[in-house]
Amino acid sequence: GYCCHRSQASDRKPPTHPPMTPPRAIVFTDWDGTVTLQDSNDLLTDNLGMGHPQRMALNDRILDGSLSFRDAFALMLGSVAANGHSLPHCIEYLLQNVKLDPGFSDTIEWCVANDIPLIVVSRGMDVILETLLKKLLRPQLHPFIQVYSNHVESPNSAGSWNIVYRDDSSFGHDKNQSIQHAAALYYPDPATRGTLFYCGDGVSDVSAARSCDLLFAKQGHDLVDICKRDGINYLEFASFHA
Repeated sequence: GYCCHRSQASDRKPPTHPPMTPPRAIVFTDWDGTVTLQDSNDLLTDNLGMGHPQRMALNDRILDGSLSFRDAFALMLGSVAANGHSLPHCIEYLLQNVKLDPGFSDTIEWCVANDIPLIVVSRGMDVILETLLKKLLRPQLHPFIQVYSNHVESPNSAGSWNIVYRDDSSFGHDKNQSIQHAAALYYPDPATRGTLFYCGDGVSDVSAARSCDLLFAKQGHDLVDICKRDGINYLEFASFHA
C-alpha cells in the first residue's frame, strides 16, 4: 500500500538557539541530483517502479503546469511500492548506485572553517537521506549538516511504505518555508541577516530559488531551463569543485 500524508517531519540537528554572532551567510542545497550525482527518486522510479518513459511523461506535465509536483511524485514513488519493493530493498539499491558530487566534502569543510551553516533542503525522504549521508560522507563531517526533508514510514512488516509529506503545498515540501524557518533561527533580528545561497537542479527548487540571494543551478538540469523561462537570476555550476 502507498499513501501520502502531512507531517511535521523531524529535522537533523537544527539550531536550538541563535548563535552569538549571526553567520555572514547560509548555504542551502538540494540533495538529489545536486549533492548526489544521481537522483535517488529517479533511480527508484526508473529501475524499480514505472520506468523512465512514464516518469518523463509525468515530468513534462509538471513542467507545463498540468500536474503538481506533489501528485506526480506520489505516482512515481507509489509505482515502486506497488511493484513490491520494500523500503530496506530500496535503500540497499541506492547505497549501491548513488555517488556524491566529488567537491561536496570540501564545501562542507569550507563552511565549517568559515562558520557558515550548511543546510540540505530536500524533497526526498529522511531515512534514505540519512543512510546515504552516513555512507557517502566522512563521519567527522556528519554533525555539520542540517536537513529539512519529507518523512517515510513503514506501518507494518508486510513491506509497504508511505511517504509523509512535510506540508500541504503543491510541492509536498515547500522549500521556501524551510529556508525561512532556518533563516529566522539564525537571524532573529532581520537587520543581521546574512547572504542566503541556494544550490539546486530541478523543479522542486523553484520556490527556494525565489527566497535566496544567489542561486546556483546545476548544469544540464531542469532548473537552468526554468530560470531562463521565468527570468530568475542564476549562476550555472557543474560541480561543487567549480
